Amino acid sequence: RRMRVLELQYLEEASANTRFIPAEDTFAALRMYKDAAEAEIMRRAADVAQKALVSTLPFVKIGMTEKELAGELVVQLLRQGSSPAIPFSPIVSFGPNTANPHASPTSRKLAEGDLLLIDWGAAVDDYYSDITRTFAVGEVKPEYAKIAQIVREANEAGRAAGKPGVPCSAVDKAARDVIEKAGYGKYFTHRTGHGLGMEGHEEPYMRGDNDQLLESGMVFTVEPGIYLPGRGGVRIEDDVMVTENGIESFTDLPRELTRVV
Repeated sequence: RRMRVLELQYLEEASANTRFIPAEDTFAALRMYKDAAEAEIMRRAADVAQKALVSTLPFVKIGMTEKELAGELVVQLLRQGSSPAIPFSPIVSFGPNTANPHASPTSRKLAEGDLLLIDWGAAVDDYYSDITRTFAVGEVKPEYAKIAQIVREANEAGRAAGKPGVPCSAVDKAARDVIEKAGYGKYFTHRTGHGLGMEGHEEPYMRGDNDQLLESGMVFTVEPGIYLPGRGGVRIEDDVMVTENGIESFTDLPRELTRVV
C-alpha cells in the first residue's frame, strides 16, 4: 500500500546502483479494479459497518455528546469484526454541526429537533467501507424532510448513472442535477463520490471534471448532500461496484430520514 521513508532509505543503501522510481500513479490505476475476491472482502466490510451502526443506534439518547456516540460506534465496529485500524475516525455530528460535511465529533449534546449525521466505515482484511446516513431526533421538521427526500433522489440518480463506459462526471452530474433543479445547488458543496478500496479515498473520483470512463470492477461511493449553514445537513452515502450490467450496491441500510429518538 505504501512505503515509509526509512524503508526506502534502507533499500537505496542496499542497492546503490539501483534507481527507484515513484509508482503511485501505476498502483492507483491498478487498484481501481477489484477482482472477485477483493469485491467479496469489500462486501464484508460494508456488512460489518452496517451491523455496527444498527447495534449503535439503541444507545442514542437526548443529552449525549457527539464524542460519546462516536466512541460507542467504534466499540460496535470492533465487536462486529472490523480491524482496529478503522478507515477513519467516524464523523458524528448533531444539529447545526451536520451542515459541515467534514465535521469532527465535539462535546455538543444531542437535542430534540436535531439532525444526526453519521459517516463511518469498517476495515476487513485491509479493505474499507465508507457509509453515511442521516437521522431525525424527535419530530421531523418539514424543511429537513424536504431536503432528505431530495438527497435520497440524488443518491438514487447517481447510483443509476454508474454503468460501464459512462464517465465519472456523469455520475456527479446525475446526482447534482437533482439537487440543482430542486433549488439547493449551492448547498451541495463537494464531489459526488470517490473510489474506495485499500484507502478511504482513491481513484476514480466522481466529480464534474473527471472524464475517466467507468469499467467493471471499479468500486466507489455515491454521497450527495445538502448542507444549510447554521441549521443542518443531510448526506446519504453508499458503496457501489460497477458490473457488466450496471451497479451493485454493497450497502442497503434504509435511506429515508428516520427518527431515532
